[in-house]
Amino acid sequence: MLALTASARIYLYRGSCDMRNSFDGLCGLVRSGLGADPLSGSFFIFLNRRRNLLKCLYWDRDGFALWYKRLEKGCFRLPDQCASDGRIDRLQLTLLLEGVVAKKVSRRYILDK
Repeated sequence: MLALTASARIYLYRGSCDMRNSFDGLCGLVRSGLGADPLSGSFFIFLNRRRNLLKCLYWDRDGFALWYKRLEKGCFRLPDQCASDGRIDRLQLTLLLEGVVAKKVSRRYILDK
């Protein structure tokens, strides 16, 4: 599992991605599709068209790291709410990775950003 801090920035690429892409191809999608810098330390999430494959690209101090997950059954379900720039929070990523489909998720309080 990924070790995410509370300050981690996570971006979800909403289009489908060719999973043959590796570090350089995914960095190109980050720059062109999300308008972000892959060296920023953020986590970038990519899904294939069938949504049974997921890749996570991030910069890890001295190089890129790639985390990959393949589902044997079912598919990943995208979060209903996502920022216009593709940003999601840790809870949304956890629900995505664990396959939890929440009917309603609410917070006790809202933090000012």
